[in-house]
Amino acid sequence: MTSDLSYLYLIMNASLVVQLVMIVLLLASIVSWGMIFSKYNVLKNARTQANLFEERFWSVEDLAPLYSRITASRYETTGMEKIFEAGFKEFAKLRNQKGIKPDAVLEGAQRAMHVALTREVESLEEHLSFLATVGSTSPYIGLLGTVWGIMNSFRALGNVQQATIAMVAPGIAEALIATAMGLFAAIPAVIAYNRYSNDVERLINHYDIFLEEFSSILHRHAHT
Repeated sequence: MTSDLSYLYLIMNASLVVQLVMIVLLLASIVSWGMIFSKYNVLKNARTQANLFEERFWSVEDLAPLYSRITASRYETTGMEKIFEAGFKEFAKLRNQKGIKPDAVLEGAQRAMHVALTREVESLEEHLSFLATVGSTSPYIGLLGTVWGIMNSFRALGNVQQATIAMVAPGIAEALIATAMGLFAAIPAVIAYNRYSNDVERLINHYDIFLEEFSSILHRHAHT
């Protein structure tokens, strides 16, 4: 490749529309990679915390001290721990009130846990929609730059009597760079979205199973 057709030369001398397309794709790629690494750490920590808390939960016979330790801690609870905290707090509050039937106490605790679960799901799914958007739109944005670059190349041919490959090569090359950047932004975003969506679904199922198991324990306590 000659110096006149270096990548830097083609990008710097591309038309304004193609340059704007490249900038948009570059920014989308940078942001999506940041979200990919961030979401990886979030999901990894969520899985670890869920496993650790589940071990603590099933290793104790009395849940009251476990709840006390959680509420006395300085860190904000998340995930399965948050669901447990919300359910036990509501259960203890309703059970201490007179005139409330055991089934009503259990239903109140379950509602509190479902609210906490919904909030945790929203937190886990945060930024996934952006990755999906980047993955689905980046190829089309790159295609826009490609079409525009090729269109300019053919328009330039109309102003000359004898066309050569050297005349259209820069325009076509810059157009293909836009296509490549679109794919570079889209492919990691699509892979990450599919992987993380599956991880989130598995975590949600894990939370749901714990919620049902904890509800069974509270059902026994409510009718004793």
